[in-house]
Amino acid sequence: MRLAVISPEALEPREPAVLARLFAAGLECYHIRKPAVPAAALENWLQALPVAWRPHFVLHTHHELVARLNLGGRHYREVDAARLPRPSGFASRACHDLVTLRSAVGHYDSVLLSPVFPSVSKPGHLPDARLAHTEIVATLAARTPHERRTAVLALGGITRETAPLARDLGFDGVAVLGAIWRAPDPERAFGDLQHALFAHAA
Repeated sequence: MRLAVISPEALEPREPAVLARLFAAGLECYHIRKPAVPAAALENWLQALPVAWRPHFVLHTHHELVARLNLGGRHYREVDAARLPRPSGFASRACHDLVTLRSAVGHYDSVLLSPVFPSVSKPGHLPDARLAHTEIVATLAARTPHERRTAVLALGGITRETAPLARDLGFDGVAVLGAIWRAPDPERAFGDLQHALFAHAA
């Protein structure tokens, strides 16, 4: 199981210190989603962080910075993935229904499927009928070996309580935002998620 963390949207002062603790605790993939931050400001922010972290960063905007700074990869919104060719290097994309997911597996390194559970960071953002859990189970179980090269991560409402449910649905991992950044102690919240995902895995 994989455990990815998504950044807060703003350039939050505590973020670098929290990140240092999360990487020390075993974080492997950090999605940087800051849609309102201009490219120059985002580049300056990234350059101020340790170079050793860069391979772990997946950038959601200003993709030109990936090659310039040797970052880990790019993430595409569903609307962008539909109109752009799949790039070289690590590529992740968003999916919001199972039809789109079926067309994406085997073509991307990672897919974030959402919302699987009621969102923590977006109150009122609920799963819809297109993501019925019984259908998720069937879709993930039916993947071919080639399609399983794409890691499908559950996004939306991921907490220490729901993370094991995502594992049981057949996901390859989870991506979490609100449960980390809304927690009084993000490092402890990350550790709780690790324990929930891995301690009782079969």
